[in-house]
Amino acid sequence: MSRKRPARNPLAKLVTSFFQEHLGRICEASPHTIRAYRDALRLFLIFLAEARGRRVDRLRLSDLRVEEVVSFLSHLESQRGNTARTRNCRLTALRSFFAHLLRNDPANAGQYARVLSLPAKKFHVPAAIYLEPEDVRVVLRMPDRRTRLGLRDHALLLFMYNTGARVAETLAVRPDDLELKRPRQVRLHGKGKKIRSCPLWKDTAAALRRLIDEQPPPAGGTIFRNARGGQLTRDGVAYILEKHVRRASSERRTLRRRRITPHVLRHSCAVALLQAGVDLTVIRDYLGHADVATTNRYVSTNLRMKREALEAFSRRAGLTSEGDSAWSPTPDLLRFLSSL
Repeated sequence: MSRKRPARNPLAKLVTSFFQEHLGRICEASPHTIRAYRDALRLFLIFLAEARGRRVDRLRLSDLRVEEVVSFLSHLESQRGNTARTRNCRLTALRSFFAHLLRNDPANAGQYARVLSLPAKKFHVPAAIYLEPEDVRVVLRMPDRRTRLGLRDHALLLFMYNTGARVAETLAVRPDDLELKRPRQVRLHGKGKKIRSCPLWKDTAAALRRLIDEQPPPAGGTIFRNARGGQLTRDGVAYILEKHVRRASSERRTLRRRRITPHVLRHSCAVALLQAGVDLTVIRDYLGHADVATTNRYVSTNLRMKREALEAFSRRAGLTSEGDSAWSPTPDLLRFLSSL
């Protein structure tokens, strides 16, 4: 008498279809997004299995309830030390998965809908960290362009500051994406498979041309390679930037005791554009932001811009006389203060 095969767990099937069909084929999510969603779901299923006292492969769709999701989100902050921002990112991943369950398992639609209604946690968004142009210029002087790696480092950092490109966008650039003659520009592959063009400075185009000429990438390969000729990674970019910032800090005190990540170069590009008077909607398109509200964050990061805006408003309102100028101490006052 043949033994009856156990029924396949529908949860495992839906997890597989979520990543392969929904994220991979329908949404065409980036590898970075897929990894982030994978990690969030993995943490949730492990948490749920421990709470239920069973193995992950023994979990059932009926176990995926809103109470367990709420407990998991609380666990992330209280036990794992995650910030509210990270907690919200995990929730976004779970919402996407539960929406997939809702589409494919209508019998349990009620319990899935309750998860989809969970709100994100409000938190204070800190001011964006950025470098002033003077700081960036010193950092860009650090790579020794007489060496192969120094040539790459200079082209990489200059490109990221010029374009404000995300690390993933930078590492995806291939020779076919570049136009190094007038009009000098690059085609960037952004989030959600969106493509945008970004202008290049003459110096940036020259640095990229020299890099490609002296270190030709493999056929169909990207232009920024590691020391062994392989694909440069996020960690590699972070290491390159940190190394040159550390060297530059001997000249620029403002670079000391600051954590400068590759994304700081993106912030620095945005703030420099704002300081130059570029309209926010133009900066939004330049950086590839989906919403101008994201770009607005940079406005609050620069006290100099606030001060200039206040002075312009005062003049417009007629509250500042034409003869007003910035205050400076007189020589007599300085001598008096020195004598105290």
